[in-house]
Amino acid sequence: MVSIDDPSIIYADAEEIAAMRNQEQRRVRLYLAPLASCEDIANSTSNSSPLVMTKTRRSSNRPDLNDDFESDSPRRTLLPNDRSELRNSDCEMNDTADTPQKIILPTDRWNIIYTILIIHGVGTLMPWNMFITAKDYFVNYKLEGSDYASNFLPILGFMSQVPNMLLNWTNVFVSCGGNLTIRVISSILVMVLVFIATVILAMVNSSEWQYEFYVTTMALVVILNMAGGIYQNTVYGMAAKLPSRYTGAVVLGSNVSGTITAIVNIVTIAVAPNVRTSAIYYFITALFILLVCFVTFFALPLNNFYSYNEALIERQQKQLQNSTGTKPRTPYWTIFKKCLPQCFNVFFVFFVTLSIFPSVHSDIKQADPNFFIEGRYYTAVTCFLTFNVTAMLGNMIPSLGQWPGPKFLVIPVLLRLLFIPFFLFCNYQPLGVTRTLPVFFENDWVYWTGAVLLGLSSGYYSSLAMMYCPRTVDPDQAATAGMFAAASLITGIFVGVNFSIVMPKIVSV
Repeated sequence: MVSIDDPSIIYADAEEIAAMRNQEQRRVRLYLAPLASCEDIANSTSNSSPLVMTKTRRSSNRPDLNDDFESDSPRRTLLPNDRSELRNSDCEMNDTADTPQKIILPTDRWNIIYTILIIHGVGTLMPWNMFITAKDYFVNYKLEGSDYASNFLPILGFMSQVPNMLLNWTNVFVSCGGNLTIRVISSILVMVLVFIATVILAMVNSSEWQYEFYVTTMALVVILNMAGGIYQNTVYGMAAKLPSRYTGAVVLGSNVSGTITAIVNIVTIAVAPNVRTSAIYYFITALFILLVCFVTFFALPLNNFYSYNEALIERQQKQLQNSTGTKPRTPYWTIFKKCLPQCFNVFFVFFVTLSIFPSVHSDIKQADPNFFIEGRYYTAVTCFLTFNVTAMLGNMIPSLGQWPGPKFLVIPVLLRLLFIPFFLFCNYQPLGVTRTLPVFFENDWVYWTGAVLLGLSSGYYSSLAMMYCPRTVDPDQAATAGMFAAASLITGIFVGVNFSIVMPKIVSV
C-alpha cells in the first residue's frame, strides 16, 4: 500500500526477487501503470490499487546497493544509475517474494525541473519578443522615413514564422540534427551569435544604408527563428515526457518571456539617453537570458526526477521494440487524429491573438491627451506590458482549476474571434494609412480593458489546450503529441501575423 510520510516523498512497497538469469545482468521490475510518472502516481493513489516496485537482489559489484535487508522494510532512494536498469527491464513479473523493501520514488523537490522548464520557455520566445517589442527602435529610428517602416512588423512576423513553422512540422516527423543535447545547445548558440550581430548593428550608424540594414536584419531574423523553431519544438517534446503541468511550465515561461521583455523595454526607455543606447542595453539583456538557458539545460539529466520519467519512456519504447523485433514505427496519423481537437484550439488561440498583437495593438493611439500614462510610454505599457503580464497571469490560472474540459474548450476559443472587430473599432491608426472606418471606442480605459481580457484569455486557453494535448494519446506517444501542439502553436502565430497585414486595408476602405 502506498504511504506518504513526507509530502515531498512518495513511497511504494517493493519486493526483492531471488532469481537472477546471470551474474552480469540484474533487472528492475516495475509493476506500475506503464508510464506513470511520480506526480501522476501521487495524484492517483487515493483511489487506486496498490503500486508495487520490485527489484533484484543486490550483488557485491554494486556497493551503493549492498546495505542489508531489514525486516522493517528499509527505504532507499531511486539512484541515478538505476536508470540503465529501468531501460533494460523486460517488465516481466516474478511472484516469488522475499523481504519487502521501501523504494523512494524521486520527486521534483523544490520544483527545480518546473523552474528550469519555465526558464527554457522564456528562452523559446525571447527572439520573437525582443524584435517585436523593439518596434520604436526599428520603425522610428533605424528605418525612419523609409518605405520599409510602414509594414515592418508584418514582414518581420512573416520572415520569423515561415522557417519556424516549416522546421517545427518537419521536426515532428524527422529528427533534426542529432540527439536532444545537440539540438538544444546548438540552437541556443546560434541565437546568441545572432543577438551579438544585432547589438553590433545597433552600435553603427546605418542611416546611409537603410536598405542594406533592412535586408541584413531580416536575414538575421530568419536564422534566429530557424534555431528558435528547433529549440522550441525540442523543449515541448521534453516537457511532454513529464506530468502535464510541466508543459504548462513551458507555456508559462513563454508568457514570462514577454513580460520580461516589456519591462526591459520600459526600463531602457527610461534610463537610456537615446534610442540607440536603449537598443544596445535591450539586446544585451537577451544575450544574458539565453546564456542562463544554456547553463540550466545541463542540470536536467542530473536530476533524479527528470531522469526517472525519461527512463520510463525509454523503457516502454524498448519493450515495444522487443515485442516486435524492430523499432516500432510512430503512428503519426493516429496520434494526430487523437490530438487534433486540442491542436485546433492551440492554433486558433494564437491565430486570434497574433492577428491583433502586436501589429494592430501597437498602432492604437492615445485618445485622451490627459490620460495618466505619458505619451512615450503609452504603447509600451498599454500594449506590450499589459498583454504580456495578463497572458502570464492567465497561464497561471489552470494551476488553480481547469475549466472548461477538453470537450468544450473549443467554445470560448471560437468566441475570442470577437476581439478582432473590437480592436479595429478602437483608435487604431496604422502608419501611412488614412483611416475611414469610424472609431467606436475612443475611451482609453475601454481599450485597455479589452487589452487585459485579450491577454488573460490568450494565456489561459493556450495553456489549457497545450496541457490537454498530450493527455489525448497513450503515454508513450505524448512527446509526439507535444510536438504536434508546438507545431500548431507556430502555425497559429504564422497565420495570425499574416492576417494582420490586411487590417490597415480594412480600416481604410
